[in-house]
Amino acid sequence: MREVIDDLLRWWRGGEPVGVATVVATWSSAPRPPGATMLVGPDGTAVGSVSGGCVEGAVYDLCQEAIAGGQPRLQRYGVSDDDAFSVGLTCGGTIELYVERVDRETFPQLADVAESIDKAVPVAVLTSVEGPDDRLGRHLVIWPDRRDGTLGSARLDDAATDDGRGLLAGGRTGVLHYGPDGQRRGGGLSVLVRSYAPRPRMIVFGAIDFAAAVARIGAFLGYRVTVCDARPVFATQRRFPEADEVVVAWPHKYLAAEAEAGRLDERSVVCVLTHDPKFDVPVLRIALDLPLAYVGAMGSRRTHDDRLARLREAGVDDAALGRLSSPIGLDLGARTPEETAVSIAAEIIASRWGGHGRRLSETAGRIHG
Repeated sequence: MREVIDDLLRWWRGGEPVGVATVVATWSSAPRPPGATMLVGPDGTAVGSVSGGCVEGAVYDLCQEAIAGGQPRLQRYGVSDDDAFSVGLTCGGTIELYVERVDRETFPQLADVAESIDKAVPVAVLTSVEGPDDRLGRHLVIWPDRRDGTLGSARLDDAATDDGRGLLAGGRTGVLHYGPDGQRRGGGLSVLVRSYAPRPRMIVFGAIDFAAAVARIGAFLGYRVTVCDARPVFATQRRFPEADEVVVAWPHKYLAAEAEAGRLDERSVVCVLTHDPKFDVPVLRIALDLPLAYVGAMGSRRTHDDRLARLREAGVDDAALGRLSSPIGLDLGARTPEETAVSIAAEIIASRWGGHGRRLSETAGRIHG
C-alpha cells in the first residue's frame, strides 16, 4: 500500500470505491513479496503490481468484480494451474491474493493509516482474509500504543493486536492463523498483517568518497541514510546530497546515543568506512553488541587482522566478531567507489535474504527463496 497510498486516498476521499488486490503469500519463484498491492480505480485506472506483470490482467478483472459486488475473495495462481498459465504466470511460483473493495464504509481508518505512513509512524493494517462470513473483510488498525476497528470479537482483537505488534516491530508482513474467536491453537480464520514501519536505517561512518557512493545506493535500496564523521570539514550535506542526514560526531558516541534512544532495530545496517583504528574500534565494539542486521568495515587484509586484534583486546568475543563483515562487500572485482558500493549493497542483500553471491547461471533450483 505504501507505493499506491496517494492514489487510493484520493479516490477514498472522493467517496469512490476502489478494487484492491494484495499478495497474501508466495511460494517458490513468485516475483512480488507479501504485501505487494495493485489498485483498480473507479475510472478503470490500474496502479501498482502484484506479480511484475504475470497475472495483472486477471487480477484487474477480479478488482472490478470486487468494486461491483463488494464481496472479498482469496485467489491463488500457480504455474501448474491451467487458469494460471492462461493469464501468464510462467515464472514457476505460486501467489495467493486477497481482493477487496475499499471505500469509506469498508475501511474508515484509511486516512489515519495514510497519515501515519506519511509521518513515519509505525502502523499495521490487519485484515480477516479467510474465515466465517461475519469475520471476512474486517479491518483492525494497530499502532504501538493504540488500535482502531475490529476483526469481529474482543478476544480475536486482543490476540491479533499482540501478534501484529510483534510483526510491526520488525517491519514484517505476514499471515496469522486463529480459531473463529481468536484461539491461537485453533484454525479456520486467517488475518493478513500489513506492516508500515519507518524506513530501515543505514549508518555510514567515515565521510570519504566511498561513503558518498554507499549513501547513494543505500537511498536507492530504501534505507534512511545517515553519514557520520567527527571531522566537520568533511561531514557536510553538500558532499553527501543523497544522505538523509549528515552528522558531525564521534562515531561511537553517536551510535550509542541512537541505540539508547531506540532509533535502531534488527533491520538497521552499519558500514564503517573510516579504516582508522581510533574511529573503527570504539564504534565496532558497540555495533557488534547490538541486534543489527549487518555490520561491515572497510580495509585491507592487514587492516582487518589488526582490527580483529584490537577488538579482542577491547573485549569483543569470537561470537560477536563472527558477525562482522570485514573486509566489507562481496568479491566483485570492484575498483571505483561506485563499484565498491555495489559490492557492499550486494553483501547486505545477500545477508538479508540468505543469498550466497554466486552467479545464477551456475546454480540450480528456484531463484527466490
